[in-house]
Amino acid sequence: MANLSPAAASIVQAFDDRYEINMFNVNWQEDCIAAALRAVAERNEYKPNMSDEMEVMFSEGWNSHRKELLAIADELEGQ
Repeated sequence: MANLSPAAASIVQAFDDRYEINMFNVNWQEDCIAAALRAVAERNEYKPNMSDEMEVMFSEGWNSHRKELLAIADELEGQ
């Protein structure tokens, strides 16, 4: 495998870790996808400079997308 960026490597590792734990479960693919989504969401929490109104508005939108990723992961895991 080619050298991966730390971001890509963390997603592959999350997928691999979940696969090793759940490979015999019927829905192991969903667990792996959920783990990858969580890795993306956790890596990309946006923390704005609270003195800049535009940056705060941007962060609210980004964090809304982050919450959507986590909601999809929850759904895939059956939570």
